[in-house]
Amino acid sequence: MVHQDINTARISIIIPTLNEANNLKAAITSTQSSKNVEVIVVDGGSDDGTPSVAQFLGASVISSAPGRAIQMNIGAAMASGEILLFLHADTRLPAGFDHMIRTALQQPGTIAGAFALRIDSPHWGLRLVEWGVKWRSHFYQLPYGDQAIFLTKTAFTEVGNFPQMPIMEDFELMSRLKRISKITIIEVPVVTSPRRWLKKGIFRTTLLNQIIIIAYLIGVSPERIRKWYRREKFRRI
Repeated sequence: MVHQDINTARISIIIPTLNEANNLKAAITSTQSSKNVEVIVVDGGSDDGTPSVAQFLGASVISSAPGRAIQMNIGAAMASGEILLFLHADTRLPAGFDHMIRTALQQPGTIAGAFALRIDSPHWGLRLVEWGVKWRSHFYQLPYGDQAIFLTKTAFTEVGNFPQMPIMEDFELMSRLKRISKITIIEVPVVTSPRRWLKKGIFRTTLLNQIIIIAYLIGVSPERIRKWYRREKFRRI
């Protein structure tokens, strides 16, 4: 897709879900003031009414085997938009996100992007997490999935979609993209739930995340890392 088409390009917002009925409304509602956008919820077998919530709010719903990479790839394959935006079900987009995305993708040499991150809690420890995310995103050009990754459908296809991995699929996709061209970070943040940090503890969650990244970089298999993450190991971290 050439740059002059981006101003009018359709954005397909793909939300993978598994039992997200309590969070999904806020995520979908945050998309509804935008223009030329479709919302696709790819559900991995929820039993809490998530698909019904999505349909009530006007989203298209696709059923899928569970697995974030699998679900997002299926959503991308079904998307009608020239731009893909991958949104977590517990994350809200800022007003005007559609204009920001189209503007960002017009920057010379930009292949993809994401937003800054704000965690929806006043806890001071989470301000440090946000600072770390900002540093990593700008200096390493490695935003993660909770920052609402976006790119053209053409670029997504060129890098081979999300790799079929049980974990680290966003890290690997961004790594592939940044080898090709620039990844831009929009300074306006998305707002995400603090639930995963508060559930396990801010320090423990942050430490575990760093261990997982290091393990992946030194060649530990994604399957083994996923077992660690699911607390089959690192139970005390």
